[in-house]
Amino acid sequence: MVGMVRYLSLDWIDAVHDAVVAAPSIRELAETHDIGVTQVVTDCPEGDVTYHLQVGEGSVHFGAGPAPREDVRLAQSWDTAVGVATSTLSAQEALVRGLVKITGDPTRLIDAAPLFAALDHAFEAVRASTVYE
Repeated sequence: MVGMVRYLSLDWIDAVHDAVVAAPSIRELAETHDIGVTQVVTDCPEGDVTYHLQVGEGSVHFGAGPAPREDVRLAQSWDTAVGVATSTLSAQEALVRGLVKITGDPTRLIDAAPLFAALDHAFEAVRASTVYE
C-alpha cells in the first residue's frame, strides 16, 4: 500500500479488502467457514460508517455497506472502534463493558475464530499505514 489512509475511509476499506483477498490463509479458511459480519461505527468524524466481511464457498469480500448475507451485526462508537484498532482497548473489554452491541447469532463469531485470527494478521500492513483522526 502506498501512502497513509484515514481509518474507516473508503480508501481504508479498499486497502483492507486488498489485504484480505490477497491472504492465502483467509482464502483457505473461506472454504470451511461461512459468515457475514456487518460493522457499524457511529459518531465518526464524517458520520456513521458501515462495512462488512462476507466469507463462504471459497470466496472472501470486505467492503462498504452491510453484509449481503448478514449473520452478525456489531455496532460501536468511533471512540470504541479506534480504541480496539489501536490496541488501547481490547475487544473483549469492549464487549464486557457493553461498548459493542451484537445482534444476530454471536456463536457464528466463535465458530469463525480461526478466520478472525487470520484477518488480524492481514490487517497488520494496513494498520501501519492508517491514521486515526
